[in-house]
Parts: sequence; structure tokens; C-alpha cells
Amino acid sequence: MELQVIEKEPTMISIEIGGEDHTFMNVLKGALLETDGITAATYDVNPEQSGGQTDPVLTIKTDEETDALDALEAGAERVIEKSDSFREAFEAAA
Repeated sequence: MELQVIEKEPTMISIEIGGEDHTFMNVLKGALLETDGITAATYDVNPEQSGGQTDPVLTIKTDEETDALDALEAGAERVIEKSDSFREAFEAAA
């Protein structure tokens, strides 16, 4: 996975996430939307509609008290927690 910051402000960040698709991006977006301080999370797979970039671009916005990069880190940690929880439940069911 390659990350490239496209734009960063204290309460907004846009990052291109190379090599990922809707599967990962929907999980990440869902975890971000459950994270305190995040007011919006979205991604676009082809923002340059005519043959342009196809790696997803994630954009998150936060409230005034929350740094966008810190919120992104917290959201990524939520993905890890959810994955661990799912794996434990799956192993218990097997």
C-alpha cells in the first residue's frame, strides 16, 4: 500500500491510497465515520473521470478540536480492532 498526501489542513486531509479498491476503502471509511471528531469521510476511485488516476483518494474532515492526521490514525486503529474481533469470532465458531 502506497500513501501520498494530496492536501492537508488542520481539519482536512486527502490521501491517495495506492493499490486498494472498494473493499478496503469501504471498511476504512466506515471505521472513520465511527471515530470521534470526524465529521465526514469519503473516497473517490476516479476523480479525474476521463482516463485519469484510478487509485482511491480518501478525504476526511474533522471538527475544530481534532487534527485530521490524528483522526486518520484513530480510524486505522479501529480497522485493526474490528479485524482482530472478527478473526477471534471466526476462530471461536470453527
